[in-house]
Amino acid sequence: METHQASGRPGGKRARRRSAQAAQPLTISVMEAGRKYLGLGKHASYRAAARGEIPAIRVGGIMRVPVAAMERLLDRRSTLEDIR
Repeated sequence: METHQASGRPGGKRARRRSAQAAQPLTISVMEAGRKYLGLGKHASYRAAARGEIPAIRVGGIMRVPVAAMERLLDRRSTLEDIR
């Protein structure tokens, strides 16, 4: 177990960072991304991914959506709408 050197308590910055990263996955399913970020159903989510509207990657036979890429896409779109 990692201990904090100053206090001898378990944890420290590295342990907190690892637990925060573990709480949010790096990728989610296409269906979950469509539902969570856009309010879409299963079929609409996969059609949006096929059109490139949801940033998806294929791992073997499975399509996954990188959370960071999805959030960047939404940030860019909201910034563009603010400019208009």
